[in-house]
Amino acid sequence: MSVARQVVVEADGGSRGNPGPAGYGAVVIDPATGEPLAEAAEYIGVATNNVAEYRGLIAGLTAAKALFPDAGDALRVHVRMDSKLVVEQMSGRWKIKHPDMKPLAARAAAILPPSSVTYEWIPRAQNKHADRLANEAMDAGRDGRTWEASASTAALDTASARTADASPPVQGPPGDQAAGAAKARAALAAARGAAAPEGLFPMPGAQEPEPPVPAAPVTGAAAPAPEPSAAPVAPAPESAATPVASAPDPSATPQTGWGSAPDLGAPATLVLLRHGETALTPQKRFSGSGGTDPELSATGRDQAERAAEHFAALGTVQEIVSSPLRRCRETAATVAARLGLDVHVDEGLRETDFGAWEGLTFGEVRERYGDDLTAWLASPETAPTGGGESFAEVAERVAAARDRIVARYAGRTVLLVTHVTPIKTLVRLALGAPPEALFRMELSAASISAVAYYGDGNASVRLLNDTSHLR
Repeated sequence: MSVARQVVVEADGGSRGNPGPAGYGAVVIDPATGEPLAEAAEYIGVATNNVAEYRGLIAGLTAAKALFPDAGDALRVHVRMDSKLVVEQMSGRWKIKHPDMKPLAARAAAILPPSSVTYEWIPRAQNKHADRLANEAMDAGRDGRTWEASASTAALDTASARTADASPPVQGPPGDQAAGAAKARAALAAARGAAAPEGLFPMPGAQEPEPPVPAAPVTGAAAPAPEPSAAPVAPAPESAATPVASAPDPSATPQTGWGSAPDLGAPATLVLLRHGETALTPQKRFSGSGGTDPELSATGRDQAERAAEHFAALGTVQEIVSSPLRRCRETAATVAARLGLDVHVDEGLRETDFGAWEGLTFGEVRERYGDDLTAWLASPETAPTGGGESFAEVAERVAAARDRIVARYAGRTVLLVTHVTPIKTLVRLALGAPPEALFRMELSAASISAVAYYGDGNASVRLLNDTSHLR
């Protein structure tokens, strides 16, 4: 009778270019002691992240089986990976649609009996050993070498990192000090057992509009260069938003500066995807939540597909929340279909209501409502002509939506599909920047930004206006 054996396999893969030079790493770990029992890594040439991750899984399972060849069905392997895609597909919860993934998944499933292997998703920070092995393999391939276990320092580096983690980590700069930080901290503190927030419900159909991107006049070195045009640079409707900042309770204000802080666990990471183009986007027309509800254009649908491909390759998105407007829900639905996730809608993520300015260009608004436009640009408290929303009002509901989402999805990576104004508002609040900072940010259609929210209310801006997935 075989003696029951239990091991943990941690695996990872990466591609510098996706597709690009790729490699994988895997380590078999004794769950009782945490010590590595075997390591594997290999440079595999040009491949995608997903292919490299699957290759890492195959190598890890193969190594585990080789360690205990006589264990048979008594071998139990618990796989830990930071690829949501691989974990969900191998667990049988997501369908495997990509032709490159099907043979790799079948190969991995055939190594050990399905009943012998369990899968768990872990944050990238907890998969450092396998990640280091994969990078060592890619470095070796770059240099024309073959990865050798005897030359690897992954185990030593991981052990050093565990020791360092025992000390309080350095905390990043604070975010949203003027308003909302206390709410975020309180929401995160109670997050694990929080009930589903109001305003979040399964997405019914696909409907939503898209605001224009007029860029308000900006001065100074930080102002973005305008697109070639005979008209003056206009303020982006989706691109400006200013919250009403009430003074926070000093006792609830998060720690400031770069001082030490306790380990707060994994942050809630909001990945901010601006919707794809509509017919109004390239014309830079005001298109908020008070006018028509345009659908994605052919270009916008292509951008949504590219974004879906990007997130599928990363395998990190765990939840999707969308604005109720059509262009966002269409974009979100495209990504969700690729990732096998549901979409929830939060009304707080909709674009500004631009009142009588809906459908007009910045130049047309200046011509027809010059005084109102000047007042709007000068104060976040001023609403557009005809009863639209002020940026202060928009920021208040966006901050409330942020708190709901952060509370519901503490420690998870959530894709928010929304608009220029909500995205810039979230970034501005996270940075604790003044209102005029909103006019110094560029946000392209289908661009990606990201903000992480920690348990003490601090926020860290991780990414802004990334469009590399569209090129």
